[in-house]
Parts: sequence; structure tokens; C-alpha cells
Amino acid sequence: MNATADTLVQPAPSGPDAEVLELFPASQRNQPGRPPTRPHSSGETGRARSDDGSAAARPSKKRLMGSELGMATAEYAIATLAAVGFAGLLVVILRSEEVRGFLLNLIRSALALP
Repeated sequence: MNATADTLVQPAPSGPDAEVLELFPASQRNQPGRPPTRPHSSGETGRARSDDGSAAARPSKKRLMGSELGMATAEYAIATLAAVGFAGLLVVILRSEEVRGFLLNLIRSALALP
């Protein structure tokens, strides 16, 4: 793979924090609707900044949904309990004599058709 001077970014000398630099910054420059990117030092966090509209300024998904991390598991548990309750109700209904007689008559009439 040949690297040209346009695609390589030399890291600038920094203080105690290391900087994260883009390998191919030119690939994102001419895309409409995309905010310009800049190097971020490792000391920065994903906290919102009011000076730009970059992805770092938006709250992270983990931060927005932190209280709902186990919701999928809880929803599956509730759906499973509802299915078990419905199955139990069907068992009780199907064991009754009226329903048994109705189903047997239905099967007999279906088998008796020419």
C-alpha cells in the first residue's frame, strides 16, 4: 500500500495527553451535512459542548438509555409470563366437557364429509 503525503497525518507534539488524529481526513471533507472533524485529545470526554455540532457534542446512547439497559430482558420475561398464563387458561378451557364435546363433534362432522 503506497502512502502519499496527502493521506498521512503527522502527530503534533503534545503535552501529557496523546492526540487522536484521522488517517484520511480528506475523505470526509466534501461530504454535505457532515460537520468538520478535528483532532481530539484523550483528556476529552463525550460530554456535550455548546461550541460545535459534532458527534462528541451529542449525549452518548449509553448515557441516554442508561436506566433502560435491562429493559429487553424484562420485556422478554413479561411476555413469557403472559404466554404461560395464556397456555394455562387454554388448558383449563379445553378440559371442560362442553368444549370437548364441541371439538369432538367438529372433528366427526369434518371426517364424515364425502
